[in-house]
Amino acid sequence: MKFKKVTALALCVAMSATALAGCGSKAATTDSQTAAPAESTAADTADTADAAEEAPVETKDVTLKVWAPQEDQNPTDTYDKGMLAAMCDAFNEAHPEWNITYEYGVCGEDVAKDEVTKDVDAAADVYMFANDQLPILVEAGAIAELGGKNLEEVKATNSESMINTVTYEGGVYGVPYAYNGWFMYYDSSKFTEDEVKDLDVMLAKDLGDDVTNVCFQLSNSWYIPSFFYGVGGTMFGPDGTDGSVPCDFDDEKGLAVTNYLIDLAANPKFTNQANEEAGKAINLFTEGKLGAFFSGSWDREAIETALGDNFACAQLPSFKAGDYEGTMKSYAGSKAIGVNPTCENMDVAVALAVYLGNADCQKIRYEVRGVVPLDSTGIDDVMLNAITDTVNNTSVAQPLVSEMNGWWSNAEAFGKAIVAGEVNHDNAQDKLTNFIANVNAGGSLE
Repeated sequence: MKFKKVTALALCVAMSATALAGCGSKAATTDSQTAAPAESTAADTADTADAAEEAPVETKDVTLKVWAPQEDQNPTDTYDKGMLAAMCDAFNEAHPEWNITYEYGVCGEDVAKDEVTKDVDAAADVYMFANDQLPILVEAGAIAELGGKNLEEVKATNSESMINTVTYEGGVYGVPYAYNGWFMYYDSSKFTEDEVKDLDVMLAKDLGDDVTNVCFQLSNSWYIPSFFYGVGGTMFGPDGTDGSVPCDFDDEKGLAVTNYLIDLAANPKFTNQANEEAGKAINLFTEGKLGAFFSGSWDREAIETALGDNFACAQLPSFKAGDYEGTMKSYAGSKAIGVNPTCENMDVAVALAVYLGNADCQKIRYEVRGVVPLDSTGIDDVMLNAITDTVNNTSVAQPLVSEMNGWWSNAEAFGKAIVAGEVNHDNAQDKLTNFIANVNAGGSLE
């Protein structure tokens, strides 16, 4: 991959002046702020101006404990103290009203719920976390709800689907900064940009002998709901936040989807990639025997190597299940920045969290670590363009309610049964009804 270089610190400093205008007081008051009378001499005016210029800016000494992955703190050619320290130092310089001393610690997004909840009072003031950990963090009293101008800023700079990834029981609890979800990779020598807009068109195309048109992880419970959501199905309320509202995938739309998936699994131009078959699609791409595959950014390097100049990506396609037309919708997750509610300097911590999640800091993470930004403005990259389109047009936020625990194993079993031919057109309704009944049995947080 080839990325454009940017002056990262300059970008971060530039944004802080506007993005965080509502965080803290920046006005420095002096005894000489009143205008001089009309009869004042030039010397008096000059003295007043000098006094104003020399008036010190009142600063507040602040210590913030910041936890982030080790990779964010490793020295690089550009950032000798690591990119996290560089971004935090830039934030400090942009805020003369605060004199911030940082204490850094290592904590990956994947283990935040474990490390932070061990001792909330002793944990970091600002930390990174994976959004599916939000219910546990909230219920442990380990993360602060955003409000006021900071919340307005976060909402103004993120899509609704990304805001939903950090929303729990009506409150917004973090600043999303990276995307975690899936989209479509395809071979541009086999499909055009117009053809990949419609899954049924893709499946109908003749790509030649021994070529599979589409590979999908139908037996993976993170992927299969995309079809049910696509025709208007809902899980735990319209936005997935109310566990008391059952999943409705077992209605007539859901039955149409089930019959569609039965036909999909039986289609000779389709192949499933089971959980234990990781790499199957990449091998087919390498052999020139696959048209499209649905996965995330983690497979980019291998697929781009396999396809070379034919490497292409797109948002999810439309499809028609019986009388219902829809567009596949993947679960959109995020990595986010949270603030400890026990923080002594809450205003500074929240302002830092908003800053570290802004578009320019996202670009730094992308350039240094390849972390997928939510805002790819100014970055010319086919995968990032596809991700942005997916987030905005063909995704839903993964439900964060505890009842979601009833989904994963049941959905995997249902997908496997479809692939194995155990679910057919004759028993589809009964199998679907039983499947969703098990889902709606719910579960508890783990």
